Amino acid sequence: MSDPLLEARGIQKSFGQVHALRGADFTVHRGEIVALIGDNGAGKSTLVKILSGADQPDAGQILVDGRPVEMPSPHAARDHGIETVYQDLALAADLDPAANLFLGREIFRPGLLGRLGFLDKRAMARDTANEMARLGVRLKDAAAPVAALSGGQRQSVAVARAAMWASRVIFMDEPTAALGVVQTEQVLQLVRRVRDEGIAVVLISHNMPQVLEVADRVEVLRLGARVARFTAADATVDDLVAAMTSGTTEERAA
Repeated sequence: MSDPLLEARGIQKSFGQVHALRGADFTVHRGEIVALIGDNGAGKSTLVKILSGADQPDAGQILVDGRPVEMPSPHAARDHGIETVYQDLALAADLDPAANLFLGREIFRPGLLGRLGFLDKRAMARDTANEMARLGVRLKDAAAPVAALSGGQRQSVAVARAAMWASRVIFMDEPTAALGVVQTEQVLQLVRRVRDEGIAVVLISHNMPQVLEVADRVEVLRLGARVARFTAADATVDDLVAAMTSGTTEERAA
């Protein structure tokens, strides 16, 4: 197998006397969905923050395409093709989907108007429509503010924004939390389509049946370290729970 797109080796992080990560490892390859699971306090959020540039490790190494890199900020992570969809989505509720997809990356009008700060809203709307079509996302009103969309459609906008700019990995934190059954299935289908585009997806979730349904692999953190890895097709919910609670080190890798 080729080098992982993104790899963590021996990541350590402490907050005062609390050891959040104790030599944590993690790998994700191109074109796969990897679920990162663990009980509360296992270190999932801390590891994701470090891999997405929002926090810095005390020790350990991050590799992109097999090469050691520094990840001093979220901007640095984005430069490496890594995007994150947070549980709160971080969308601007009063703006339409196009403005959200290009938030911080706006397209300006050519010439003098652009230099004066005028946005090319037509170009952003066109590119947003193309991205939504590529991912199979249908919005009830592409010009409506995000606040007027359903929970599933807001989640789809957040995922589409990440997919538009990511070239390697997207982290998704509980992407189906608080969604209904139909909306959940729509978001999971979107996650699969992102994976099929060749972008790796890291799914952070407490929903074990859903993890086994959508993930290709599962990596388990316990007490700040990776304690097990599974091929999702060969694992059961009981396997995952046992690894989370007892720290079994049996690995079932592909």
